[in-house]
Amino acid sequence: MQQKKSNGQPQTQHRKSRTPFSLSARYPASAPQLAMSDTNIRVLIADDHPVVRSGLAMIIDYSEGIETVAEASTGVEAVELFRQHQPDVVLMDLKMPAMGGVEAIAAIRQEFPDAHIIVLTTYDGDEDIYRGLSAGARGYLLKNVTHQTLVDGIRRVHAGQKYIPPDVGARLAERMNSPQLTERERQVLLLLTEGKSNQEIADALHISEGTIKFHVNGILRKLNVSDRTQAVLVALKRGIVNL
Repeated sequence: MQQKKSNGQPQTQHRKSRTPFSLSARYPASAPQLAMSDTNIRVLIADDHPVVRSGLAMIIDYSEGIETVAEASTGVEAVELFRQHQPDVVLMDLKMPAMGGVEAIAAIRQEFPDAHIIVLTTYDGDEDIYRGLSAGARGYLLKNVTHQTLVDGIRRVHAGQKYIPPDVGARLAERMNSPQLTERERQVLLLLTEGKSNQEIADALHISEGTIKFHVNGILRKLNVSDRTQAVLVALKRGIVNL
């Protein structure tokens, strides 16, 4: 499990030994990490739920040729641990505190353009998929996948391939073929999910109520719904907005 050192830096655990320890403390930068195979695929897990991290680490560590090198509970920790360990593959959840998965992917890829990242999440909305892949992820898996699918995904992404299962690809295709909301429409839609009236949205965005009505009509048309409630439900389901 992830702990904190006295200096505030996240501590990592090598799960195959089943004994918590810090990789950086046991294997200083100047010394070779002899306990790890040079041929193993080294994986960083980023998820804010400890039980999920533990389960994933167990699957990984008992799969031949793959090992967990670090676990992060926030996007900020994921970026820090990537810098420290530079793993071969990252399993990244989308919704985490401090910094979300999409932002963490973008930050890692900006500093390490060749980073191999797989989104592993419960969110299957087409907008979630699009944002994750657009940020630089090379794979997108849902948490209900089988053990073998997860391992196959790690191996393929490590080999330089993209890994997008057919159902995820179908949702992505739907998103690409759907009318896209403008940035202003997204702002209006987010405020709609908060239950605000047209006048309240107008006040918040410093534009006229008539302009808000125009944007709401555009949102309804692009989402193919007939009222504001349906627009909010569709937006939440697709991942266009999140509460």
